[in-house]
Amino acid sequence: MDNALRSAEHAELMFRRRADLVQQLQSILAGERRPVVWEIGCGHGHFLTAFAQAHPDRICIGIDVVGERVERAERKRVRAGLTNLHFIRAEARLFLATLPAGVRLAAVIILFPDPWPKLRHRKHRILQPDFLAALAERTADDGPLYFRTDHRPYFDAAAAVVAAEPRWQRVDEPWPFEFPTVFQNRAPSFHSLVARRRS
Repeated sequence: MDNALRSAEHAELMFRRRADLVQQLQSILAGERRPVVWEIGCGHGHFLTAFAQAHPDRICIGIDVVGERVERAERKRVRAGLTNLHFIRAEARLFLATLPAGVRLAAVIILFPDPWPKLRHRKHRILQPDFLAALAERTADDGPLYFRTDHRPYFDAAAAVVAAEPRWQRVDEPWPFEFPTVFQNRAPSFHSLVARRRS
């Protein structure tokens, strides 16, 4: 298969994914007035299911790139009967790009993301300057970003990225909701960061 054909197939795949995501988000958010909470990398949905149960006044959307994880999370949602909770298979940047224009995220949660510890892989980390800037564009004024990791070098790097982005300010606030994830239960220790989108 030549490069041109691969490129065309990739473009077609991305077009379909984008169209499907637009449709899903419009279905979830059409006419919705409740604040939207977004979890990036929801895994099997343990945390967000508990969070949605405790916050019926919010729409909670969890995304993950692994389909099996989203399927398991969706089963939890169905068993709990939560109409304010949704799980979608999606990549974070594409999700932001397809979020309906008038929607602003009330809160963003990132729990124990892949730290990509090798130097050559660090470009894959979710908390990068370009992503944080894009996130600021879609987050409500004073909206919080909650980040937690058990990998100290990633935590330090994330804190540096937040400090360098003028639209975000790290704040000394308690963690808003505790429900240990599988990764948190396995971690001997972890580090938490809370930042707010500057008005």
